[in-house]
Amino acid sequence: MSGEVLTVAQMAAADNFAAMAGTPTLTLMENAGRAVADAIAARFAPCAAVVLCGPGNNGGDGFVAARLLAERGFTVRLAGFDSYKGDAAAMAGRWKGTRQALSPKVLEGAALVVDGLFGAGLSRPLEGAARDVASALGQCPVVAIDIPSGVAGDTGRVLGDTAVHADLTVTFFRKKPAHLLLPGRERCGEVLVAGIGIPDGALELIRPTLFENTPSLWGKDYPWPQAEGHKYSRGHCVVVSGPHYATGAARLAARAALRVGAGLVSVASPLDAVAVNAAHLTAIMVKPFDGARGLADLFDDTRLGTVVMGPGLGVGFETRELVETALAGPPYRKLVLDADALSSFADDPEALFNRLRPGAAVLTPHDGEFERLFPGLLDASACKLDAARAAAARCGAVVLLKGSDTVIARPDGWAAINANAPATLATAGAGDVLAGLIGGLLAQGLEAGFAAAAAAWLHGDAAGRFGPGLIAEDIPVILPESLGALRDRLASSHPPPHLI
Repeated sequence: MSGEVLTVAQMAAADNFAAMAGTPTLTLMENAGRAVADAIAARFAPCAAVVLCGPGNNGGDGFVAARLLAERGFTVRLAGFDSYKGDAAAMAGRWKGTRQALSPKVLEGAALVVDGLFGAGLSRPLEGAARDVASALGQCPVVAIDIPSGVAGDTGRVLGDTAVHADLTVTFFRKKPAHLLLPGRERCGEVLVAGIGIPDGALELIRPTLFENTPSLWGKDYPWPQAEGHKYSRGHCVVVSGPHYATGAARLAARAALRVGAGLVSVASPLDAVAVNAAHLTAIMVKPFDGARGLADLFDDTRLGTVVMGPGLGVGFETRELVETALAGPPYRKLVLDADALSSFADDPEALFNRLRPGAAVLTPHDGEFERLFPGLLDASACKLDAARAAAARCGAVVLLKGSDTVIARPDGWAAINANAPATLATAGAGDVLAGLIGGLLAQGLEAGFAAAAAAWLHGDAAGRFGPGLIAEDIPVILPESLGALRDRLASSHPPPHLI
């Protein structure tokens, strides 16, 4: 499994594929309810459980879970609707206990609540009794079936003003976007993906283009050092520094590029910043330049194959000239454009987009920088994922839209959602480090989308390993631990033939 993420429509197609392949939909529902009951029994001792069953298939799963929990010694009270249709009606008929009307009163005395009201396909806000019950959920643990009721499966948005807050969410076959995108992800708690009998062959029909960003997505292409390699074969990454009073950001990016494995890293330094950069750098070289013409002369060196621009450069005409100089280089040159390199084109984004070469650039905006380049797109899109995909298609480059739910999107619609970033990454300079990680991986030949995805994952993993008190300088220091764990993880999932 490579972490495929399915939309609501794609999940329906997977269900239909399974049915056409000979697995009855009732069997799928039975398996789904059983997966929920198994997850609960593995985590909770028998207790007073309230199962909330909505009017659709999510409610049908709830009836199955209620029946199986009762068989396992749980004291189950079920609350639902007067009538059901289709498979949900069949499962309601197999429930031999009582059924109470849906109201906040059913929650009295509950030690556990199972939310089977509405699944990922909900398209309107909770209302009536369902809203009242969701609003009344208190301190006892909540297990959501498929997705917490009130959250839109394709966007992660809360529909209206009310949604269930779950401690555990049991979903089926593959995750949905809302399990990864905020604020939906925060409503899900722990997410367990259960197999229910849908063959993986369904993915060949669906052909997903959205993935959770984990090493299973890009790990087989990761550019580990090879015995026959040398520093020149591992690429040369250049980070362009700002003036003498704003050099730290470039050095953060440069150290990250070197730490992640680029064979050589240089800081291209304005003349007034050479001394301060040289005083702080050892393994990283300092290359002086004087204005856009000087940078162009520096880039005559064909070995300088990857350039990171933006951290600490300053917003204005001078930065824009420097970016245009880099964009005018040979077609093999890769660019990471971050921060000021993006904001300097706010008055004419097309001037930037028209110079970008497909497959050769990664743009790494946060929300504010994204708005400057793609005004109104975040507000007009259904979700952050849609906005990032639309932006990538518009500019013809990989777009990494930063945040706790960073989205990486290619112009062709491929996208990945990163979900391992801790809150401690909201610290000055962390974005500069991320830009350097991407540059270092690009320098080693990793494809732009995978380079951005791998860098985002390593960035989050390193921050998580460090824990509280993180500052940007700590990320490259702790990165070797992340790289070592990544190597071990990939080796265990793909052992050499003689170890199988």
